[in-house]
Amino acid sequence: MKKAVTTAKTIDEAVELALKELAVPKSRVKVRVLEEPSKGFLGLIGTKNAKVEVEVNHDPVEDGKAFLADVLDKMKVSVRIETRPHEDGILFDIVGENLGMIIGRRGQTLDSLQYLVNVVANRHAQKHVRIVLDAENYRTKRKEALEQLAGRIAQKAVSTRRSVRLEPMSAAERKVIHAYLQSRTDVVTYSEGEEPQRYIVVSPKQAKEA
Repeated sequence: MKKAVTTAKTIDEAVELALKELAVPKSRVKVRVLEEPSKGFLGLIGTKNAKVEVEVNHDPVEDGKAFLADVLDKMKVSVRIETRPHEDGILFDIVGENLGMIIGRRGQTLDSLQYLVNVVANRHAQKHVRIVLDAENYRTKRKEALEQLAGRIAQKAVSTRRSVRLEPMSAAERKVIHAYLQSRTDVVTYSEGEEPQRYIVVSPKQAKEA
């Protein structure tokens, strides 16, 4: 845990010094008084300063956001990060212009950043928090594109009566394909291969059951 020990004439002054050192607001810390201040004899001799220990209470969302902001700053991109609830947890929406570098080819850079943000955010968290990164509404657009692909591939499998193998995808993208096709009664989906080359196979139901 990140903490600081400071001394000053009063407890409040010592706490303020610690907050400046830690660069966090008072709402995010726990304060423990190690030594009470005392004025000593006649208020002059033996004067004793207050001594406090200020410890940061880790907020996984704040930790993740701070880490992401630092990474994006080093990438020299001018953006802002908006946070809001998401069906999978908390969404970090990266807002700005020309975000292609952040998204990367087929979202690979965005996925890598998301993985790192989740690692940092949950490093000290008592309860795991799932953080989703998005930029330029990429996640929604990609989901729609994958669902359209799934529909076309399912139709191809049924019409040719042959299994169709898709190109390797991330676990999150495979999940979209499986979820979209699971209600169909004429095809089945399953994954094969090893990461990162794991892929989905869409088969007409008769071919799979045979």
